[in-house]
Amino acid sequence: MARLAQTHGLTDVQQEILATVRDFVDKEIIPVATELEHRDEYPQAIVDGLKELGVFGLMIPEEYGGLGESLLTYALCVEEIARGWMSVSGIINTHFIVAYMLKQHGTQEQKEYFLPRMAAGETRGAFSMSEPGLGSDVSAITSKAVKDGDEYVLNGQKMWLTNGGTSTLVAVLVRSDEGHPEGTAPHKSMTTFLVEKEPGFGEVRPGLTIPGKIDKMGYKGVDTTELIMDGLRIPANRVLGGTTGRGFYQMMDGVEVGRVNVAARGCGVAQRAFELGVQYAQQRHTFGKPIAQHQAIQFKLAEMATKVEAAHAMMVNAARKKDSGERNDLEAGMAKYLASEYCKEVVEDAFRIHGGYGFSKEYEIERLYREAPMLLIGEGTAEIQKMIIGRRLLEEYRFQG
Repeated sequence: MARLAQTHGLTDVQQEILATVRDFVDKEIIPVATELEHRDEYPQAIVDGLKELGVFGLMIPEEYGGLGESLLTYALCVEEIARGWMSVSGIINTHFIVAYMLKQHGTQEQKEYFLPRMAAGETRGAFSMSEPGLGSDVSAITSKAVKDGDEYVLNGQKMWLTNGGTSTLVAVLVRSDEGHPEGTAPHKSMTTFLVEKEPGFGEVRPGLTIPGKIDKMGYKGVDTTELIMDGLRIPANRVLGGTTGRGFYQMMDGVEVGRVNVAARGCGVAQRAFELGVQYAQQRHTFGKPIAQHQAIQFKLAEMATKVEAAHAMMVNAARKKDSGERNDLEAGMAKYLASEYCKEVVEDAFRIHGGYGFSKEYEIERLYREAPMLLIGEGTAEIQKMIIGRRLLEEYRFQG
């Protein structure tokens, strides 16, 4: 086992789960990741393997067929999976955000209906907040739900759905002015709808279209899509939690889980970049000796390893805080911000260590170099994280003058 990014205080069960996932990553993901990524091919065999391991039910309670594990266990598994190929960790991330939101906020009927199938990997989740005209400004959402008898009619266009094509359940955040008088704050007139659909592209149910995959610089393999609602009818019992107006808070709770996930992904990608860099530095010779023996390279390796350790520690702290039931938006924001920034820097240093070969698609570091930037914007940009962190610090350190 590598010496970096170790986590103290894990139970025997947690250690066994991580060892199983790590073994799967080393044998089933790393050997094929770059080839699949270059073809932008969905990793069906890898997903099927994770399904057999029970990863899709990792955090779902045992009463619904899951393993009932903690966010920490999940985050550490994500770290391992992202070390193999970040796109695979993205496939399970949105699934778990939706499962978490159902567990925390769903009605009993919604939990009993969805969670067992999600635990088995038969129902796969995606969630949708962003729209073409907005990113971090969630209050500016224009997609809308209008009550019509026992149903709601949804119209609007959503953007940047991870798993938009392969998912069969999408948690969609829209405006719902019904029951909320004019002048109500935007975040108090939003509702999350649980939208079931067929996998694939085109019209996946009446009134709902997934146009196709968005072509991306990196983060390939996993499908990223738009979602278009045009007279989409959803029964009232598919309002998450059964009551309108709570969608913003439900989504933000889920995003905190997502931010820990992105931090874990940053840790995994950074660790893999370090592994590639330190290995190459001992193989490549210049001026009569391995470049690892040059002080300039040793300094790089020292900085890279320190960043891997620091990001991992902060990610673990954020996950444990959430598991304790305490508010963790400060810790999750810090972890996501630091891990994504450090990931970019560690990957770039590994790229520099590889020299000209780092620019070749034959070397794995080329793929990591294109993947790392996604973490800088996923689940909120660095600027958004700093806004969250700053506001929370002012709450904690309010001057009493």
